[in-house]
Amino acid sequence: MAKSKLFWPIMVLVFILVFNLFFDPSFFTVEIRNGRFTGSLIDILNRGAPLMLISIGMTLVIATKGIDLGVGSVIAMSGAVGAMTVTGSPEGSLTPLFLAIVLALGVSVLTGVWNGVLVSRIGVQPIVATLILMVAGRGVAQLITNGQITTVYYEPYKFIGGGYLLMLPLSIFIVAFVFLIALYLTRKTSIGLFIESVGANPSASRLSGINSKNIILMVYMFSGLCAGIGGLILSSNVASADGNNAGLWYELDAILAVVIGGTSLMGGRFFLTGTIIGALIIQSLTTTIYSIGVPAETNLVVKAVVVLIVCLLQSPEFRNKVFGAFTRKGIKDTKDKGVTLS
Repeated sequence: MAKSKLFWPIMVLVFILVFNLFFDPSFFTVEIRNGRFTGSLIDILNRGAPLMLISIGMTLVIATKGIDLGVGSVIAMSGAVGAMTVTGSPEGSLTPLFLAIVLALGVSVLTGVWNGVLVSRIGVQPIVATLILMVAGRGVAQLITNGQITTVYYEPYKFIGGGYLLMLPLSIFIVAFVFLIALYLTRKTSIGLFIESVGANPSASRLSGINSKNIILMVYMFSGLCAGIGGLILSSNVASADGNNAGLWYELDAILAVVIGGTSLMGGRFFLTGTIIGALIIQSLTTTIYSIGVPAETNLVVKAVVVLIVCLLQSPEFRNKVFGAFTRKGIKDTKDKGVTLS
């Protein structure tokens, strides 16, 4: 069990959740209020939904030995497009909700096409190509909203991120749906093998008949789509669009979630389930920091320390040097006492 890629992330997640019991004995309590489940655990799942979504897309991009630094800006753009499309009076909007969703997701997929073309067709380094969108995309989001925080009054739009289904937040079902679709396509079809092959050795993949360019384009499009869905959830949850701050630094949290989940930045094998656990660790840690009264300015420092600890625990070399040293010392002490090990 300890050799599993999920063992240490699960242990860290459990530790963070149990740690909260010292400050809030009712942390694990889930109650039904106004016909819906409420509690800290529900809040973590609900607020972590956008991060889990973009982390799923980021996993596949990293599996191809790429990176997508533009997902935070795509969140801002998607939220801006969706909110501006339905912006109207408190009585409602003349624009159908379906059209707002299609436009927002359409823009998000186009950003994925942009990144994918730069990386796969033109040969731009992934970090450079997506850095362009990271900077320009947030500027585009501010242009869409005219640099203002746009308030949404359209109630159906608020349901995307703030609505409930079967007494649970709708965002949880959206994440579950995207995760299951991604898991099925990558583990029950050949797409997952193609992605891992391209990430492990793109030249060998091309020689074996795999169109690596199309695979890379596809994963960037999927990453853009996931970020677009996350942007809709985020803007809907706060009933507004903020081109400047929406999704800010989410790309870094997504990368951390992927790494925590056991996927290597060198490409190849990837673990979607581990990514979900990594995203939950990030969100649980953020919730813990705020709930126990730690100053908000230390959030990034604490988060970095926890990520470092998880990465070290996942490293076989580190575990061998640290835990192996204790094991070797115990064996040596036993032998010095004249005890023979069978």
